[in-house]
Amino acid sequence: MSRPREYRRIILGKGSDYAAEGLQEGWIGGGWGFDRDLGRELGDDWRDFNKRLIPEYLTRNPDKSKVSAGLACGMLWSISKGIEKGDYVLTPDGSGTYHVGEVTGLYYYHEDHDLMHRRRVNWFATIERAAMSEPLRNSAGSVGTVSNITKHAVEIERLLKGTAQPVLMASDEAIEDPSVFALEQHLEHFLIQNWAQTDLGRRYDIFEEDGEMVGQQYPSDTGPIDILAINKDRSELLVVELKRGRASDAVVGQVQRYMGYVKDELTNEGQTVRGAIIALEEDLRLRRALSVTQGIDFYRYQVSFKLLKGGA
Repeated sequence: MSRPREYRRIILGKGSDYAAEGLQEGWIGGGWGFDRDLGRELGDDWRDFNKRLIPEYLTRNPDKSKVSAGLACGMLWSISKGIEKGDYVLTPDGSGTYHVGEVTGLYYYHEDHDLMHRRRVNWFATIERAAMSEPLRNSAGSVGTVSNITKHAVEIERLLKGTAQPVLMASDEAIEDPSVFALEQHLEHFLIQNWAQTDLGRRYDIFEEDGEMVGQQYPSDTGPIDILAINKDRSELLVVELKRGRASDAVVGQVQRYMGYVKDELTNEGQTVRGAIIALEEDLRLRRALSVTQGIDFYRYQVSFKLLKGGA
């Protein structure tokens, strides 16, 4: 491989309908209605691939949004090209077990099947969902066919070796004080679950398509967007960046890059884009940067921690 091994969660069909088939025959795959061999169309840049295929996807699916089209084409490229030989994939079978395999082959086309765009996989181990930490369970259980779970590589390798133990890591360069990371590692999952009760949730909905949440960890050409939301009248898209600790001014540029991607690639005529940074606290540099930045708001969150004596 030309880069370190990556880890992806791949769902084979809605509700893992094709998991048994893929596990028995040794493959992963996706479809999204592109019923032709894409071998010569993949290229090395998913952005170019998306630009070519998104218009076709929207023509085939006129009821879908640009957000849905971008996600579908991005996941198709990930399965067909982005995952490299030697990467590991985790596939749920619908019963609480994740099957782990190593990708061993390049893209191939299998006609007359819903999941016609495929890669060969050598399945070699299983991991029980119950053995995963809550952050890994949340990542592995996220919506969408493809989820990049490489940030949990250390835990996955320990589970494969049978030596799993809690792994608490903070590697976000935009965080100046990651000392509270362990307590707040579930921030994204908690916010998603309680979105409707937040100030943002009263004005925005996390982006959904066909009843499925697609606005969590939405891929962009500069990295995944933590949350992509849209306001109630669908006139404004919101980019939300979560920071588990004290956010520095570096996060402003990060959010602006995401906002630029959303404006250029996902908005319809008349729609605008806004940004929101959520962190435990901000520093002086962040306050200075936001004071001359338009369209980005800052929100603080609070964590409550209690000890309750047994029998009390």
